[in-house]
Amino acid sequence: MIKFLDLEKINNRFRDEIDSRIKTVLDKGWYLQGTENEIFSSNFARFCGTKYCVGVANGLDALTLIIKAHGFGPGDEIIVPSNTYIATILSISANGCTPVLVEPSLDTYNIDVDKIEEKITSKTKAIMVVHLYGQAVQMKKVWELAQKYNLKVFEDCAQAHGAIYEGKRVGNLSDAAAFSFYPGKNLGCLGDGGAVVTDNEEIYKKVKALANYGSDYKYHFIYKGVNSRLDEIHAAVLDVKLKYLDSDNARRREIAKYYCENIRNEAIILPKSYSELSHVYHVFAVRTANRDKLADYLKSKDIQTLIHYPIPPHKQEAYKEWNTLSYPISEAIHSTILSVPMSPVLTDDEVDYVVKSLNEYQG
Repeated sequence: MIKFLDLEKINNRFRDEIDSRIKTVLDKGWYLQGTENEIFSSNFARFCGTKYCVGVANGLDALTLIIKAHGFGPGDEIIVPSNTYIATILSISANGCTPVLVEPSLDTYNIDVDKIEEKITSKTKAIMVVHLYGQAVQMKKVWELAQKYNLKVFEDCAQAHGAIYEGKRVGNLSDAAAFSFYPGKNLGCLGDGGAVVTDNEEIYKKVKALANYGSDYKYHFIYKGVNSRLDEIHAAVLDVKLKYLDSDNARRREIAKYYCENIRNEAIILPKSYSELSHVYHVFAVRTANRDKLADYLKSKDIQTLIHYPIPPHKQEAYKEWNTLSYPISEAIHSTILSVPMSPVLTDDEVDYVVKSLNEYQG
């Protein structure tokens, strides 16, 4: 079986280093808000090119805390792509704000920057972009709109660790950005984890306090906060793996390039990238008219696939007030998308086998 993502194999490459760092944490007997967090936060901020980083419990919390730290709430609108993972939208709702959905580009699957302006109103406070599947949004138009209408820009970088737009890494393209370190991400820990990165010292301090019950120092509470902290073991593991992220992303790009140059099947639509470094291929998502048929076929070939994502947010029961709305591009993507194996530990033979199998598929 060619696994979609072999996490055991991915982490075993660094097992000695990970074991050593975990032992360090255990030997210290300090499990929250210690030196491992300080080390990783400093290194990850440097990696992203930002001044500050706050480790939090997960990517959803990171997004939610960014909005909360900016003081947005009921009556405020935040623009967001209509085809994102539900967490992006939940973070807006959790703050009492109104998500305003914008259709994606069928080429990049990212928010269609040419469709944003028509959704801006007097209530709009921010544009939240999502670097979906690992490809950085083309941000120039977003920045122009933010300046024109005095809006904040937030990034959901959960799938795009290390992607680059115009010489800058994602996370450094906005007022504040959120990362997830869920195990399957390009940079993943051993459970849930996340981070907020920013150049704004005030927002950094506010997020840091909000994530720690609203406390700026022990037993002193300046906000009505939450408990959302990245633990020391996860921080230590992430710091080990961060050193290898660029090389892992390079391998993902190498595999993606091979896929794109060698998959030749009219029944399969391949993803597009507008520049080599803009995409880190968290997933390699193809589209086909009969997704279930292709998935079943690949399963018969011992190739594991996943769907990112089968149901668009506006068709989810959680947002039943949107169920009658039509977002045809999102619906077309969600009904035809299928992710095939993609990871830095795939062998050349496995990649060849996936290509051969896709080329032999009769759509």
